[in-house]
Order: sequence, then structure tokens, then C-alpha cells
Amino acid sequence: MDGELSERTRVRRHPERGEYSRDAIYAILDEALVCHVGFTVQGEPVVLPTVHARVADALYLHGAAASAMLGAAGGSPVCVTATLLDGLVLARSVYNHSMNYRSAVVFGVAQEVTDEQEKRTALDALVEHVVAGRSADARGPSTAELRSTRVLRVPITEASAKARTGPVKDGPEDLGLDVWAGVVPLRLAAETPEPDPELREGIPTPGYLRRDRRFSHTSQDQEPRGEHR
Repeated sequence: MDGELSERTRVRRHPERGEYSRDAIYAILDEALVCHVGFTVQGEPVVLPTVHARVADALYLHGAAASAMLGAAGGSPVCVTATLLDGLVLARSVYNHSMNYRSAVVFGVAQEVTDEQEKRTALDALVEHVVAGRSADARGPSTAELRSTRVLRVPITEASAKARTGPVKDGPEDLGLDVWAGVVPLRLAAETPEPDPELREGIPTPGYLRRDRRFSHTSQDQEPRGEHR
């Protein structure tokens, strides 16, 4: 990475959109909440969505110990992809419609994590990836829960990123058409937190939910709906 290419990571379609620096790749992996993992089961291709987390130069995946995906992927080559959708690009012609996006692809061999401390660190990272600050608040996994959870590590040594940004790119022959053209920006935004019906009275909404940028539209001065006081 950082400028190194392989036949699998080289961006061929629109190569000018390719990016190979760790900073670019890690930024996408760190922002995306969901990734898709591609692997093979008895010679058949399978792609499934899951939650991931990056710790230094490794991606961690988790699931039940009996998970067919993790069982098949452990010790085998996998392809992990993450995509962030930033906008709909609506051109004057159907052919030139597109999307603004950022994506990352990681190739590697998934290895099962057996060290207990690394496993706990990975699970904390997975929780923090979803909501920063949560792992220090919620109860950690018990020994039995740890045994029933499988964690895989994928080293990030062969990866690339690709992104499209900017406006519509119509041909000059279409610029005079009476058709609206432009970009519809998109972003992931959380709604107001909804307390669990069995939440004990007096437990407020955690401050880290208010600090999370996905909750930024929730007023800092207004308690979320259903708040327990």
C-alpha cells in the first residue's frame, strides 16, 4: 500500500479515481458501519454483510462460534469491501447518471483469533466502531460469551480505495436539454434515540450519543423523546 499496487487492487475502470494510501483506505474503513465479506463455500461464491472494526493494520470480524460464514472464512482468502454513498448524480442523459461514493477493498487471509486478550480488544473495537464510548459503558462479554463468539483477523496488506466526487459530467450535446441535472447529497444520520421500554427510571441518554456526529441534528438542549428522568 501507500502507492504499491497488485493485480487485484489496481483500479482499472476510471483509474484516476483510485487511491492506494493507507490514510485514504483507513478513513473509509473507519467511517463505514457495514462491510461485505466475500469468500467461498464448497467452491461456491458467497458475499455477506457484517460489522467490522480496524485496529492498526488489521480488520476484525465477529459472529457466533457456529457462524457458517466465519467458519468457512477462517484460514481462507477473503475479500472485504466497504462503501460510503455521498450523493446521487443526476445527469441530463440516463447514460451519464452516477453516484458520488468512497469505497475500499481489502484482500487477505482471515485468521481466527484465539488469544483471549486480543479477542476482547477486538470486540471492544467493534463496539467502539459503531458508537464511540459505548464499550466503557456497557457490560463486557463474560467468559462463556467470549467462548461462544468467533473473531477473525484480516491483515490490511493488499488494499485499495476508489472514489467519485464532483458534479454531473454530461457531454456537450446534452447541455442544452430541458432536463434538470445536479447532485443530491446523501449522508447517514441517526434519529432521536429511543429508550428501551424496560429501561430503569433515572438513566439519561449517554453523552457519547450526543457527541456522535450521526446524532448531530439532535438538539443538545432538548431531551430525546421518551427520555427517562
